[in-house]
Amino acid sequence: MLSLEEISDRLEIQQLLVDYSSAIDQRRFDDLDRVFTPDAYIDYRVTGGIDGRFPEVKAWLKDVLPNFPAYSHMLGNFDIRIDGDTATARTICFNPMVFDSESKQILFVGIWYEDELLRTDPGWRMTRRVEVKCFDKLL
Repeated sequence: MLSLEEISDRLEIQQLLVDYSSAIDQRRFDDLDRVFTPDAYIDYRVTGGIDGRFPEVKAWLKDVLPNFPAYSHMLGNFDIRIDGDTATARTICFNPMVFDSESKQILFVGIWYEDELLRTDPGWRMTRRVEVKCFDKLL
């Protein structure tokens, strides 16, 4: 049986994962400062992106994502494992992305987010995020 503290931690972590997607989808990249630790490692190479520390990746997102007219993230299968003040999460993401509004080509991306998290004074934060490919299909 889960304790109230573990239930609370799981809900906070799940909300953090949703906060990431909301920040990206609404193009509010500064909101990511409340998702990641300043030294977090992020790896988007499986979907053609970069890997590196949070400040570098955040700048890259601000530069690259405006090239896509529309995109969204839908998350599911939250598998959250808590061990004291650290945690891991594995979450599936369905991420359709419009390539260009003229041709209306859409890339359907399915990935797993594999995350490591740390309890900090302001709350849970991601210290590591790695994308693992499930599928992609251009229509």
